[in-house]
Amino acid sequence: MKATVYNEEGKETGAMELPAKLFSVELNPDLVHQVMVAQLANARQISAHTKTRGEVSGGGRKPWPQKHTGRARHGSIRSPIWKGGGVAHGPRANRNFTKKINKKMRRKALCMVLGEKAKKDSLVLLEDLKVRQGKTKELASLLRKLPCDSKRTLIVLPKENQELIRAGSNLAFARTMQARELNVLDVLQAKYLVMPKDALQVLEEIFAE
Repeated sequence: MKATVYNEEGKETGAMELPAKLFSVELNPDLVHQVMVAQLANARQISAHTKTRGEVSGGGRKPWPQKHTGRARHGSIRSPIWKGGGVAHGPRANRNFTKKINKKMRRKALCMVLGEKAKKDSLVLLEDLKVRQGKTKELASLLRKLPCDSKRTLIVLPKENQELIRAGSNLAFARTMQARELNVLDVLQAKYLVMPKDALQVLEEIFAE
């Protein structure tokens, strides 16, 4: 499988053979779905937390005698049926939504979605990728010259580059990520993948088995 290579002017300069171990893995939708669900579950932040009747303050004494008052029997003003009382069956912060996915499964699923991007011509390779002084305007101009235009784009960097990260952070339709951090969810959420050839080499070193 080959992918077209572009220069910084947005012009085609040739084609590059893609590593078979990364881009020729047969698609298994069930595996990709399993990895995606696990990633979403592991990213959940549990903020909803209610207190039970044993955790709210007050309610140490019986509000009134058991008998001879004409009132209903109550043992504490912090009962769930009282205003200001504890909550019965409410959400708790000790819930655990973590799902475990084996490393080989994650890598295989990533190779599958990368292969699908390449098959649909949604993978854009660059000879090199540079912007001067982190200028967003310059990066936006380059992307609009490429097939991705202003569509949802993930820019894959071979290593940390503060200028490119700063330039990409101001673009609503694009975001940057280092090649070693690439994952199934981010690839699926992007319409196009844009990466210099150096990033492709990093992906091959890390994820190709």
